Amino acid sequence: MNSERIYLVEEADPTVFFGPNNKNLSLLKALYPKLRIMARGNIVKVIGEPDECTDFVRFLSKLEKHTERYNVLDDETIVEMQRGEEPKERISEDVIIYGAGGKAIKAFSANQREMVRLVEEYDLVFATGPAGSGKTFMAIVMAVKMLKSKQARRIILSRPAVEAGEKLGFLPGEMKDKLDPYLQPLYDALQELIPAIKLKEYMEMGVIQIAPLAFMRGRTLNDAVIILDEAQNTTPHQMKMFLTRLGMNGKMIVTGDMSQIDLPKGTTSGLKQALGILKDTQGIGRIAFEKKDIARHGLVKAIVEAYDEHDRRVKAEREAALQENEDDNDSNNP
Repeated sequence: MNSERIYLVEEADPTVFFGPNNKNLSLLKALYPKLRIMARGNIVKVIGEPDECTDFVRFLSKLEKHTERYNVLDDETIVEMQRGEEPKERISEDVIIYGAGGKAIKAFSANQREMVRLVEEYDLVFATGPAGSGKTFMAIVMAVKMLKSKQARRIILSRPAVEAGEKLGFLPGEMKDKLDPYLQPLYDALQELIPAIKLKEYMEMGVIQIAPLAFMRGRTLNDAVIILDEAQNTTPHQMKMFLTRLGMNGKMIVTGDMSQIDLPKGTTSGLKQALGILKDTQGIGRIAFEKKDIARHGLVKAIVEAYDEHDRRVKAEREAALQENEDDNDSNNP
């Protein structure tokens, strides 16, 4: 007598699990010709002999664990696992997680590796350094890793909505439309790490939340990884407010570039102040990235170095001019 079993694909992205145009599902049907296998959304229904249905559901569970871990599932792996063989080992010591499409995500510099260590060891980590050094991306990578390993239940990503030479009021649309451009870099990083359908599900369920810093007020965030990006553009009051959101079993990562402060002239950077106030506080990890860590297009490093040289030259010229004025004043006042 035939029986019917239902299997829910809950951890892996169904589009990855079933493959492009459901090719993995077609292969499963070919490997189990005695079973009637149907799928819709994340639900698999199988009808057949009870023992064979049980074996098939157990096999689906193994496939899903593999898919969730590596974010990829191909024909070769399915056939190997169906034969009872272990699929080719993909794990490498320096791989942190596997991103969308099965891409191996690694730390590419000594400072990135040190940041990974600090995030694992400390509940609060400050990561500073130039654009393109990977501090924000590594923070999000570690957050996703902890989410996948059940070390955290939520990821909260935040940025201060400070204009870099443009005014919010002149941007079109509702407030969400005005704020989204500030948060887009965080979306971009997540899309590299989590398949699109799964990311959408996480965001709809509130497992991953992206919000401007102002929306953090009044919250206590337990069992969460909380990331504050572009922290150099916080005021001291905002930074204190953010740091005190850390809840039980939570981790907090603060990233910023002190060379790109967009606050109004005369306003103290909350990040700069916090680094000073907390310099002797135990239980906090600190990492300062350098130009050599820049992992973007090769020109980015050259651009950063050129601007640094320009700033040094302008500073030297200003100091020389001040010294010349002082010398002239001294000579005019014997």
